[in-house]
Parts: sequence; structure tokens; C-alpha cells
Amino acid sequence: MKIELEGTLTKMMPENDREKDELTIIIDCVKDNKKLVPVGQYLPGMKEFAAFNIE
Repeated sequence: MKIELEGTLTKMMPENDREKDELTIIIDCVKDNKKLVPVGQYLPGMKEFAAFNIE
């Protein structure tokens, strides 16, 4: 998944079919959209991922 930041706007661009399906779980133009809530910290070199809870 490619992520770009433009000021306070975050763009998430799926790079394969699996990522497209997973992004649809969070963002759905027809149904309710979900909120991503950060969990813990992202520490480059120590923790190679950022974790979010879907509400």
C-alpha cells in the first residue's frame, strides 16, 4: 500500500487486489465509513509497522 501525505490529507493507494479489498473494509462510499485509531507507536528500526484499530 502506498501512502502519501498532503498537509493533513492522507492518501492510501492500494497496489494489488488484496489491498483494494482490505481498503474497502475501511472506506465504503455506499455504507458507513470507519475510523482508524492509532494503537501504540511506530518506531522505525524497532517496530516496522504502524497499527490501527478500526472503529
